[in-house]
Amino acid sequence: MNDAKNDYTSYMTLSDIQRLLAELETHPTRSLGQNFLHDQNLARSIVALLDIQPGDHIVEIGPGLGALTEFLATQSTRLTLIEKDSRLIAYLKSKFEHGNNRVFHADALDFDLRELWGNGPVKVIGNLPYYVSTPLIAKYASALSPASALVLTLQLELAQRLGAPHDTSSYGAMTLCTGRRWDIRLERKLPASVFFPRPKVESAVITLRRKPQSKVKALDETIFESLVRRGFSERRKQLRNLLPELKNDWEKITAALGVTPTVRAEQLSPSQWESLTFTVAPSTAQHGAERFDVVDENDCVVRSEFRDVVHVNNLRHRAVHMLLFNATGELYLQKRSIWKDRNPGLWDSSAAGHVDSGEDYLTAARRELQEELGIEAPPLTPFARLTPSESNGWEFIQTYRAQHEGPFHPAPLEVETGAFFPMEKIRQWTSSNPHDFSPVFLEILKAL
Repeated sequence: MNDAKNDYTSYMTLSDIQRLLAELETHPTRSLGQNFLHDQNLARSIVALLDIQPGDHIVEIGPGLGALTEFLATQSTRLTLIEKDSRLIAYLKSKFEHGNNRVFHADALDFDLRELWGNGPVKVIGNLPYYVSTPLIAKYASALSPASALVLTLQLELAQRLGAPHDTSSYGAMTLCTGRRWDIRLERKLPASVFFPRPKVESAVITLRRKPQSKVKALDETIFESLVRRGFSERRKQLRNLLPELKNDWEKITAALGVTPTVRAEQLSPSQWESLTFTVAPSTAQHGAERFDVVDENDCVVRSEFRDVVHVNNLRHRAVHMLLFNATGELYLQKRSIWKDRNPGLWDSSAAGHVDSGEDYLTAARRELQEELGIEAPPLTPFARLTPSESNGWEFIQTYRAQHEGPFHPAPLEVETGAFFPMEKIRQWTSSNPHDFSPVFLEILKAL
């Protein structure tokens, strides 16, 4: 490319964008939902919403000609750019792929989220194609996504739905399911004149910021989402007609919620939807009433005590950790639920748990695989044994390994998410970001 092309900061006006497209022998494609932003001040203000800190890993969906990337690239960050249009890849690589910055030629819907772990705190930004905004938000705000914040430009109507108050026509299943884990804010509306070509619908910039653990109530989110989606499947119908399994107790349930029996889905607030979920599936995230065997320094049983007594008094007890590998040698890691009493939200062994009073290690291992991952235990091979210490919670830990291809069915209140990762990726990740993992898993990894 010539010098003019290398000066990408000059291509932010409408006339320069048109000239650059001509030089690249390309044009906006409707099937890709391409609308290029050409207002530098607006681009700068959108990037500012990310609140970028040194060391952040910024993921941009659909950078296009780099209107936002220009301002991202000036900061002390790692950039991952995901662009579907093959005609723009060489241009983006020549401008932005240096150091830790990488350009991926990929559909953001197909992009492997495992690539994003282990490179520092992740924030996502993008001018989303309107026709795929909803599935893109679902993917990059999912439990497997490492993102802590998203700044997105999308269709105004969708932005309003995401942040809608209850008892309004915009309030719906997407509002509730996304709002469970994210604080959503409509930051500003955008005129069509700032894009080329001009979109036929109004646009807006929204921010999604992950809620702290203390603001997310413990509940079975699979049941929550099922109730919500069925409740909004026919908005005009009364809720009791859409949730027939609750019909016999409906008068009692609605009285407890403080609403009339004729209530419709949009009339329930987010907290009332959560209360309805508790009615169907009471939370059992903590298990303080469980009993464990207390053991001596030789792992001989002394007596049994309640879980809380064992943990509060740092008594020696027993635990198991299982590592499941697929046929290609990838290891399945689970991300612990944010409601676990120890190491909440951290990545850990495929499955793990305490040995209950009266159990042996192998029986406990088989039970935990069933309870946490919903699978019958494959043949388990013991491979390492850890002795009690402060770092592992004063547990004798027996580890097992096995082969399993999945699928798994993680227990919602126990496991946030899970995925198979290549061992090379895990070792790089634990080296660069050890705080993402439970201390026990880091010890077990050394034994491998």
